[in-house]
Amino acid sequence: MNQPTLVISLDFELHWGRFDKYDLESNLRYYRNTRNAIPKILELFDRYRIHATWATVGMLMAENEEELRSFSPVLLPGFTDRKYSAYQWLESQPKLYHEGLFAPELVQMIRDCPNQEVGSHSFSHYYTLESGQTIAEWREDLRASKRISMEKFGINPQALVFPRNQYSNEVIRVAGEEGFSVVRTNPKDWFWGEVEHENLLKKVFRTGDTLFNLGKRTSFERPHVFEGVNMVPASRLMRPFRNGSIFNQRRVSRIKEELGMALINNEIYHLWWHPHNFGTYPTENLLILEELLKWIGSKKMSVGLQSLTMTEAARKVW
Repeated sequence: MNQPTLVISLDFELHWGRFDKYDLESNLRYYRNTRNAIPKILELFDRYRIHATWATVGMLMAENEEELRSFSPVLLPGFTDRKYSAYQWLESQPKLYHEGLFAPELVQMIRDCPNQEVGSHSFSHYYTLESGQTIAEWREDLRASKRISMEKFGINPQALVFPRNQYSNEVIRVAGEEGFSVVRTNPKDWFWGEVEHENLLKKVFRTGDTLFNLGKRTSFERPHVFEGVNMVPASRLMRPFRNGSIFNQRRVSRIKEELGMALINNEIYHLWWHPHNFGTYPTENLLILEELLKWIGSKKMSVGLQSLTMTEAARKVW
């Protein structure tokens, strides 16, 4: 690319990304905080002229359950373990709470904010490597994601982020056939590989790598292309503020160090997080984000760092 580049992607999912792990009703305050934080994140992005991709779960684009079902595919994921199915979870709920599930007004706000891209995080937070599901079901999920985005917001999403970072070559190929031109992939380090085979050691190394260099250089020269799809690797997950943690500032310093290497080598650095990561300590997380964006802004002025969405980065390279 011959110019240092920052790519930011956010996995916008609310409870659709957490239904198989957490209870909805007991997390409503968390989601309210998240919803309140998103306009403030957008304000910071606008102030510091940051381009970002918001990979959005299609289900949260709906106004309510009725509209969600109207956009749902006929062919649903046949997970062997039914707890991974958003549709199964939906059927089991005695009451649905809007604040954790539906946010079309926020999608519209993102769409209207300068330099922001609405991408896809699948329609139903679909896990492509879980047993029981098929490639045909994955294809139908992608089509549903495109359909709700185009019909409600006039957006034909080009960028795709895989839920739980699960993907394979076949999954990427189908995404390309369904009109996605760029996807986020995992870092090349061993502790990010084969995410379907998780273990404690991988988690320990991923956590430690946010503080100290335990893997390969995180920035890269250009996206790799597979079957016509640009693959933009993640560089770093920006982990949220933790009350009482001595490592809060160190995690930010680590990002600056890595981005500094991208500046030296004229490479791409891809930072990502979930908006709901700001749900527990929104004030503290927003302050950390602003501190980081101020530093990024200084590098834009002094050394020509450019900020691009996932799709812009892929287009600029190729």
